[in-house]
Amino acid sequence: MKQIIDIFQKKKKKEKSLPKIIVDYREKNSLIISELIRLGMILEFKELKVADYIVKNIAIERKTINDFINSMINKRLLRQIQELQQYKNRLLIVEGNGEQELYNDEELGINGNAIRGFLLSILLKYNIPIIFTKNYEDSAKFISILSKKQTKEIALKAKKRILNKKEQLQFILEGFPGIGPKTAQKLLNKFKTISNIINASEQDLKETIGKKAEVIKRLTETIY
Repeated sequence: MKQIIDIFQKKKKKEKSLPKIIVDYREKNSLIISELIRLGMILEFKELKVADYIVKNIAIERKTINDFINSMINKRLLRQIQELQQYKNRLLIVEGNGEQELYNDEELGINGNAIRGFLLSILLKYNIPIIFTKNYEDSAKFISILSKKQTKEIALKAKKRILNKKEQLQFILEGFPGIGPKTAQKLLNKFKTISNIINASEQDLKETIGKKAEVIKRLTETIY
């Protein structure tokens, strides 16, 4: 007996399989992870050399406000932003704007305009879009929506940027408060080595970088 086919029978909708969100294993204990799981996202933990999350073809660096400020001060964020350039599509999430004031000079210990200038540099110089989220739940919602968009996945080929010897020397000097790239280069051009800079007299340093010499001498002579 031939089976009768019901042409009016509704076809079952194919369930869309969600793509995996690649997560750096160091994010494992953050609240955003539990929220992504609650939203039904599929997570895969790996050691990511660059970025905290890879959502299809988008590399995402996530910072809480405190982490953003601290990594801005110690120059770690600048290095991460430069490494993020390896990805065509990248995104910076600054989390906690609903809970803490980003430009609060007194609380954060850094001038608000310096933060604004750095944000403009990220947007204009490095072409990285910035999303400000209220909290971890808001961040998770943005990431979950990104995962559902129709975009291609990318290969995880990004690597940590390795500084050459000159860049390493400059990076060490830029760790001193108020010492930027130009000042660090002036010192290295004049004294050649870190050792010579540390052992130089305050007067010799002042002839090269002015009052900033006091900061270097004070820190290098401070007992831990």
